[in-house]
Amino acid sequence: MAKQRRLGIGIDIGGTGIKGGLVDLDKGRLVGERCKVKTPSGAPIEPVLEAVTTVLDEIRAQKKAPAEPVPIGLCMPSIVVHGESRTAANIDAEWIGAPARTLFSTTIGQPVSLVNDADAAGIGEVRYGAAKGDTGSVMVITLGTGIGSALIHGGHLFPNTELGHLELDGHPDYERYASARAMEREGLDYPEWCKRLTPYFRKLERLFAPDEFIISGGVSKRADEFLPLIDIDTPILAAKLKNNAGIVGAAALGADGWD
Repeated sequence: MAKQRRLGIGIDIGGTGIKGGLVDLDKGRLVGERCKVKTPSGAPIEPVLEAVTTVLDEIRAQKKAPAEPVPIGLCMPSIVVHGESRTAANIDAEWIGAPARTLFSTTIGQPVSLVNDADAAGIGEVRYGAAKGDTGSVMVITLGTGIGSALIHGGHLFPNTELGHLELDGHPDYERYASARAMEREGLDYPEWCKRLTPYFRKLERLFAPDEFIISGGVSKRADEFLPLIDIDTPILAAKLKNNAGIVGAAALGADGWD
């Protein structure tokens, strides 16, 4: 008898889009299609809950979705401590102090896990992607609407680092100056953008001395065009899971019952 594959659902809530999918937890791959909706303007609580329900309904409606319930994990751009969202990066401030995991669980109708979005991407890359099998220290940096970070050592996550918000070179919140959105907003080419990214990664080198950096987020699919322009000593690699790292990692942590 063939081994039944373990399945989970991951949903990644971002400042621009909310995306999710059914995940094969043994291989770290999406099963069926990725489902995505635009993040509601400003990302207040009730519209986000409705959008997550829409994504989940689309996932469950696919032919490959099982009839029985599977674990669900979510991630969002916030520090998340025991299910409470403590910050709000590119989402409405009403999320600050909200019982976010309880809100999602009640809306969805089953228990879910909830973590920071970069932490989910980091777990995805360490378990299934570019850093699979790496037992040292790995720092996964997501470049998108903002800058997210995940610090993992020996496969274990140190959650909620949020290093995109470092004060650096006179910029009180460096992600506003060096995120992929900032690049697009200001019309920067890759050499100009990487002049902003290089001091940021050098700062992380000095603070944490990771064995390697992994770059995740939508821009990672064009990594060959800009990673060589970031002038640092630490190896820097593109995420293998590309922009699905958050979905995959959230599903994995949902199956773990992450608190």
